[in-house]
Amino acid sequence: MNHKLLEERKQTIYAFICDDLYVPMKLKEIAAVLNIPKDRRGELVEVLEALILEGKVEVSARGKYCKSQGKYAVGVFLAHPHGFGFVRIEDQEEDIFIPASETGGAYHQDIVQVALSAAAGSGSSHGRRKTGTVVKIIERGMSRIVCTYEQHKTFGFAVPDQPKFGNDIFISQERSKGAVTGHKVVVEVTDFGGGDKKPEGKVLEILGHINDPGTDILSVVRAYNLPEEFSDKIMRQVENVSHEVGDADMAGRVDLRGLMTVTIDGEDAKDLDDAISISMEGDLYHLGVHIADVTNYVQEHSALDEEAKKRGTSVYLVDRVIPMLPHALSNGICSLNAGEDRLALSCLMTIDGKGNVTDHTIAETVIRVDRRMSYTNVKKILEDKDPQVCTEYETFLPMFEKMEELAAILRKKRMKRGSIDFDFPETKIILNEQGKPTEIKPYERNVATKIIEDFMLAANETVAQDYFWQEIPFVYRTHDIPDTEKIRKLSTFINNFGYHLHIGQEEVHPKELQKLLVKIEGTPEEALISRLTLRSMKQARYSTQGTGHFGLATSYYCHFTSPIRRYPDLQIHRIIKDNLRGRMSEKKLEHYEHILPEVAKHSSETERRADEAEREVEKMKKVEYMEQYIGEEFEGVISGVTEWGFYVELPNTVEGLVHVNSLTGDFFHYDAQTYELWGETTGTRYKLGQKIKVLVAGTDKFMRTIDFEVAS
Repeated sequence: MNHKLLEERKQTIYAFICDDLYVPMKLKEIAAVLNIPKDRRGELVEVLEALILEGKVEVSARGKYCKSQGKYAVGVFLAHPHGFGFVRIEDQEEDIFIPASETGGAYHQDIVQVALSAAAGSGSSHGRRKTGTVVKIIERGMSRIVCTYEQHKTFGFAVPDQPKFGNDIFISQERSKGAVTGHKVVVEVTDFGGGDKKPEGKVLEILGHINDPGTDILSVVRAYNLPEEFSDKIMRQVENVSHEVGDADMAGRVDLRGLMTVTIDGEDAKDLDDAISISMEGDLYHLGVHIADVTNYVQEHSALDEEAKKRGTSVYLVDRVIPMLPHALSNGICSLNAGEDRLALSCLMTIDGKGNVTDHTIAETVIRVDRRMSYTNVKKILEDKDPQVCTEYETFLPMFEKMEELAAILRKKRMKRGSIDFDFPETKIILNEQGKPTEIKPYERNVATKIIEDFMLAANETVAQDYFWQEIPFVYRTHDIPDTEKIRKLSTFINNFGYHLHIGQEEVHPKELQKLLVKIEGTPEEALISRLTLRSMKQARYSTQGTGHFGLATSYYCHFTSPIRRYPDLQIHRIIKDNLRGRMSEKKLEHYEHILPEVAKHSSETERRADEAEREVEKMKKVEYMEQYIGEEFEGVISGVTEWGFYVELPNTVEGLVHVNSLTGDFFHYDAQTYELWGETTGTRYKLGQKIKVLVAGTDKFMRTIDFEVAS
């Protein structure tokens, strides 16, 4: 059913259900009253389920539909390997707890309707959390699952890689595609079973044997449904894109090829989508942030645009990049390669000595990058004063010095207003040709990475503020104020260390958290309090409402600077260009108001999917790396404490669990207020941030976990 027809039917059915004479009816009864024939009842089901998803209609456990009374909710079921689960409701802080006996046959990620019951009593292990019962499965969430195949004589079982799925899947011999024990396979579930009956399925694809190089990461790619190949239609479209910037492309653009301009990226970067220029006029800095004009080559509604929108973002896995745009574009005409004319969208800012943007222009431009720089070489120039590198880039030295100077001013201003800077190191994993990890180390920020970060933040903020006040439909990057209860818990905990948070009547100001992070810098409890502060905050997302960014302490923020790898950036470039070219008619405004909410929602979802896939591959490779060190001793820091044990993070960012059962010689209690485990007899305490020596006790590639024991 098309969107327009669905909306019309929804209005008709909803009006019928809201009628004063309507009494709760089953599907067959509604169809009979409305004279809907049997062969069209599927359409009625689609309409009713759409109304349930919107929270307008409820269906009882007996299958009767009525106007929503708030007794039911619709959300995503999140299963736990132990059988129980939670239902996550959009825009609600707290998930609904579903006991194992009340899941109603729901599997992980199913969209379900749940009947709300009274909050669990104080004696419950889940406190006063809302509880419920799954009464209807609206849509199955995991119909295709990556599994490990186990062959029997006349049939097989597929064991899901996702332990939350909960059941092995029966595969008949004729539907196995010839898979044998040890094969990684993609399985389509054909029957979800129920009661004592196991789910059934068929093998769609054999990815390779579990011991084959690359099969492990390919399994994650398939598990997260990450699209790899581009269609022939899209590649033909890319082939027709010009490989050079012609005179017609440059017509009407501001020519900035005379500005000294550089790119600064990692050594192995191939898609260079941002370049920098800087100059001084008296006490004023003129900063240019020039971003590749990808929209010139990716036309709205084209197959290429639809695919980019679907992907939402590039995904950076350890051994591969799954790009949002084909490499022929992102590494070619859209990449700001040195010595080549390139089309850009430039944010040209005039900034005073206090970091205030006193004037700015956003313009379509043509640029030519003078030199491609790496973070390493800029660091060698500014921090290490390496004579050889300084000589090689002598012409650019004044430019880099001005960059460092302005970046420090911008950073100081941001810190003064309360911007929160979490400096957790990212992980860099080195693989050999067989895909085995040979080295894991933290990827540290340096002066060069911070310069680019500061300049990109300035451009993103400037563009967002400009379009907020123009009141043009836009995609913002928002970060909501933390939940007050979580902040109060954080405040109570840090009192143990002599720190305090000033919390207003309704909310905390980001400056309070930033001041806290400054106070703890260099202290033994820094890692502990930083992590807890991060956990107390909400997740940033894309939105059509410019409600501000709490973490950056700014009222205006967007993503403008990476259109090669993020769809929201590409989308707002299109809006900016329509506006600059005088094409923002009433019809255009209505068009953007219509499409942007879905763009923002989908982009947030694909971003989360990419983050989860990247973390999953990292965990997998860390487990594989630590296999060789079983029995060896390391020193780390306690990074998390729970009632079942505590987590220890090593200097190379690898994290493992010391299970409470391995703590012999005493009985340990968990103190939720201080995040500590303490021994009943010995008084031994294990707390967040504490340094500790551990032995690698074991690894589990299937569960992607590492077990540590306290070294004696």
